Amino acid sequence: MRMFRQALKRGVLFAMPAFVLFLRLFFRAEYLTGRYFVNDLRGLIWSFRSLWARHILRLAPPLPFPASLSSSITNWRNIEFFPEDINNFQSPGTYFQCSHAHIRLGKGVFIGPNVGLITSNHSLDDLSQHQEGKDIEIGAQSWIGMNSVILPGVILGTKTVVAAGSVVTRSFPNGNCVIAGSPAKVIRDLELSSSDTLET
Repeated sequence: MRMFRQALKRGVLFAMPAFVLFLRLFFRAEYLTGRYFVNDLRGLIWSFRSLWARHILRLAPPLPFPASLSSSITNWRNIEFFPEDINNFQSPGTYFQCSHAHIRLGKGVFIGPNVGLITSNHSLDDLSQHQEGKDIEIGAQSWIGMNSVILPGVILGTKTVVAAGSVVTRSFPNGNCVIAGSPAKVIRDLELSSSDTLET
């Protein structure tokens, strides 16, 4: 059985360029590249799941990049991310509320399940209205832990780790830290190694 699975995987990897050509009918080419499409079947699996749920069954709005059915994105045009990081749109329960402002994710960001990034809150004077949106920026190599919420206008610097269940109400632009709590505060500083990139 193991040999059969290995042979099947080799066959699929061999045919991957043909699968990717087919997927380009539905997704933008730049989102079908990178580590998840090189000797790795996850990119294809995510793409076909997204194709089936979002483009064929129309259970959620179609997107130009593969995203799980449980990933909610209010306006994909307002999200900026590195195409190689499409794994962030496979996490279950992620909520990218970016109708009123932009969300920018640096290179190598990891977003855990049930994370909410919210660029605009309801107006306290009229709950049917939203306040003016404020951009959210997450620096490169940051990790947003499960069940965390990032609120409007927050800027997190490179290599910021947000502990699970945190509510981030203010910016930590210097990065290189672990933040936790509600509201989140720095609980530990991280060393910036010479190998860390500063792309955002």
